[in-house]
Amino acid sequence: QVQLVESGGGLVQAGGSLRLSCAASGITFRFNGIGWYRQAPGKQRELVASISRGGITEYIDSVKGRFTMSRDNANNAVYLQMNSLLSEDTAVYYCRVLGTQYWGQGTQVTVSS
Repeated sequence: QVQLVESGGGLVQAGGSLRLSCAASGITFRFNGIGWYRQAPGKQRELVASISRGGITEYIDSVKGRFTMSRDNANNAVYLQMNSLLSEDTAVYYCRVLGTQYWGQGTQVTVSS
């Protein structure tokens, strides 16, 4: 059974930082592309960052230079380091195994201005 568990969300002031974690069981992250998505109230869920099997990362323009996605093969986890947070980064953040129905339950990130 595949399970993804996110953690690390919370309330932070604008300009602050958070580090999200996504730990997996039942699937090996390094053999799959993994994505971090977010969904703000009233908006569609969007892919924010991804990492390929080969370790190549991609980001949407609005987070480039502020967010960094990484993978820890030993711990079968991925991370999203979020710096210089803005109020528009407020959303529920999810990890997903790309191309599958495997999603985490989400973690809330709230950035106060």
